[in-house]
Amino acid sequence: MRNRTRIAAAAGFIAAASVTGVIVAALAAPASDPTAQTGLEAQSDVLLGNGSDHLPSVTATDWVTYADHVLVVEAVSERALEPTAAEVERGEGVIGRVVSLTVEDVLWSREGAPQAAPSTWEYSGLGWYFADGDTSATVEMALHDFPRVEVGHQYVIAVRWEKAICDEDGEYTPAQWRGLGEGSEIPYDDGTLGNGESEGTVQDAAAFAAASDEDVVEQGIEELLVGEGADALVSALNSAVPDAAAQAEMTTMDAETSCV
Repeated sequence: MRNRTRIAAAAGFIAAASVTGVIVAALAAPASDPTAQTGLEAQSDVLLGNGSDHLPSVTATDWVTYADHVLVVEAVSERALEPTAAEVERGEGVIGRVVSLTVEDVLWSREGAPQAAPSTWEYSGLGWYFADGDTSATVEMALHDFPRVEVGHQYVIAVRWEKAICDEDGEYTPAQWRGLGEGSEIPYDDGTLGNGESEGTVQDAAAFAAASDEDVVEQGIEELLVGEGADALVSALNSAVPDAAAQAEMTTMDAETSCV
């Protein structure tokens, strides 16, 4: 089993599909030993960063308020992205990753969703950390409490279609599918919620349930339904009541920031 090393926040570098930013402490001056600053013992370790949720994502109410669709997806392939020139020059940085997902099932859709559920999705995920100027000696990266989203595994993901954004500084963000946050991506191998890959490590639902009982203060949809199948999730979503005020606020924000 891969070890997971948690690190404190220090430098922002990349955004994944369900967060607004990711921060880690490892990106400082290069060291002669790539593992010296991080405390990692081997390349099989997983380096965990922290991110801010894009939107509320923990409860069934969060999902039916902010999501357009709830999908069962399988990760079928991945490709690495080139590190930036500044990272290469510095001798350490991040190799990003794009994971191709196929949509196996649409479990739930919001009435009036602006786009039909996709059949595929190019998911922006964390890739690998490198140091000492060696991009071939890397350590896998993941987000705390998030699936890394690895090839061969299935997940349930609540997604939202977001229009292209033009901000006040002239920055352009293309229209895209995005997840909501930490609570909206659930391992789903063998049709079982909580079963499969999370934080770069494969777990079974029973182990997740035991850890949740000890560590999780807020019992969200993942914790409440761990070990269950799709029917239980669909029932919970159909029973949840969306927050109308929050939906109205999101509509106003979309109108103000989207490109004309």
